Amino acid sequence: MSSGEEPSLRIGFDVTHTKVILHVIPEFREHLVHLAARYMTGEQTAQLVAEVDLEDFLANISLLYGWTGPGVKFEPAVAALAEGSVRDAQAIDARLEAGASGEDVKGEVRPDDVLDRLGADWSGPLTEFQLRDIAKLLSLTHGANFSVPGAGKTRTTLAVYAALREAGTAQRLLVVSPKSAYEAWQEESRLCFTSPPAFEVMEKGRTAAAEVLLVNYERLKQSKAKLADWLSAAPSMLVLDEAHRMKLGVRGAYGAACMTLGPLARHRLILTGTPAPNGAKDLESLLSFVWPGHGRRSVDRAVAGGDLAYASRVLRPLFTRTTKNELGLPPVEFRMQPVQLPPVHRKLYDALIGKYAGEWDEEAQQFERLGKVLVYLMMAATSPALLSEGLSRHEPLPFHIPPLSVPDDDSLSALMRQLPEYEISPKYDYVIRKVAANAKLGRKTLVWSTFVRNLTSLGDILERFSPAVVHGGTADREEQIQRFRNDPDCMVLLSNPATLGEGISLHHDCHDAIYVDRNFAAGGFLQSMDRIHRLGLAPDTKTQITVLVADGTVDEIVHERLALKLEFIGGILDDPAVRQLADPLEEEEHWGMNAADLAALLGHLKGGSSSR
Repeated sequence: MSSGEEPSLRIGFDVTHTKVILHVIPEFREHLVHLAARYMTGEQTAQLVAEVDLEDFLANISLLYGWTGPGVKFEPAVAALAEGSVRDAQAIDARLEAGASGEDVKGEVRPDDVLDRLGADWSGPLTEFQLRDIAKLLSLTHGANFSVPGAGKTRTTLAVYAALREAGTAQRLLVVSPKSAYEAWQEESRLCFTSPPAFEVMEKGRTAAAEVLLVNYERLKQSKAKLADWLSAAPSMLVLDEAHRMKLGVRGAYGAACMTLGPLARHRLILTGTPAPNGAKDLESLLSFVWPGHGRRSVDRAVAGGDLAYASRVLRPLFTRTTKNELGLPPVEFRMQPVQLPPVHRKLYDALIGKYAGEWDEEAQQFERLGKVLVYLMMAATSPALLSEGLSRHEPLPFHIPPLSVPDDDSLSALMRQLPEYEISPKYDYVIRKVAANAKLGRKTLVWSTFVRNLTSLGDILERFSPAVVHGGTADREEQIQRFRNDPDCMVLLSNPATLGEGISLHHDCHDAIYVDRNFAAGGFLQSMDRIHRLGLAPDTKTQITVLVADGTVDEIVHERLALKLEFIGGILDDPAVRQLADPLEEEEHWGMNAADLAALLGHLKGGSSSR
């Protein structure tokens, strides 16, 4: 393009820094129409202007090579991102080629070099496997830490940030995480820095001036523009904690926001101990965030066949992972505890199975409808009274102890409502006895249930143990957790994996967990187990996990299916026995059910329950 000649195409950011604006001179209006149409998110906004989502633009920047106009001019910020995307692609290709050939990659950071890179302000002790993981992540511009829950990924990440800050390539840190993980980030910072960086939580209507900004996934969409400005204002590191929450990628609300913000960060890092609980598509979405644009193609090729064993071998140079065995933790005593349903309870459960057994045809076999049936059966396996209408979903069941005699002429619906007067749930009975026995030994107990009404009912029954109760409707969540940790009279914490399954560490305070019920969501189950079994346990700690399974109920189906899923997750990414799985629908939407789970549930419905 000669001096003074106007470029035919100018490329810049929109005001949010989340879209790229393409602006042409009048002679190239038709060229712009064709170019915008080739992008998935391309949209004509005026005769001479089109816009494209940033990630889409970087992923398909090669489309510009066909532009035939006299010149293309990038705004400096867009040019820097485009050049960085190309460099990332080249670096990924070189690293994958070296990994395939077994060669060393030039410029690798060694574990022995890590401490010297952290700066004088770093004071946190690091294990050998953490030093190894930090070295690997520092050798990558962007990376992924797929270490198992409880391996200290938060501390490892803070060390990576400390090294980048010391090197001058990052000045601020944005952490996207569940709210429950905020405490861990702030506490680890206090433990790891002599002068901890200032933390602030993203609040509505403003952004932080602090060095470290925390934001939860639910707030991402509404705060996207402000976060884009924050990331662009200084060299930044962006971390997705519990990154499996955006595993739907651009198909989900969380993933779409993360994919938009990712390219604005100088360094990107994802953290999750369950990177692909449902198959290759999960892994593809996560790694596509880390390497948007051209680098995505390398990831796509590795996972294209859906075989995670192959993808693990190919992509190993791009992530770090500490396995459970490497933590050196004392073993867990895992126990499946069968419970027998008493007569009225059995009668009601079998009647419920009969209600649904004959209803299924091809049209009815849908995740949404069967998901509801699953919930009903899970409730009934604990207590059919949970299905009766209460004043609210939090209302405790009115159990009477000792139980009354059952009238012979009561209808099933009346029995369902009045069941707590006749029989106590055998699962509740087990929990009461176990909590009492643990309390005598001075051991606190963590009790998990999917259903809030179970938690509130057990809260009433266990009143003498001063229970802490945490669920989605708990206003004083932090106060309840602190009371469980510090109050010697509070011997039991009642919660559900959806609320407390991520981010909270209870391994110093509690070594006994009881699951009243579970659904098919294997990732959530793994996360919840690791609340009490994680790095930092004393070698002689005895950790007990008990799963209650009502005999002849859907509990048995869930237990069998979860066992298969846990074998898969335990084997993913370099551990033995990696398997290939289909991609089911989103775990949170359908209680973790995939097609095989659905088939097993249908078999239970059609086969009835075996009264024992």
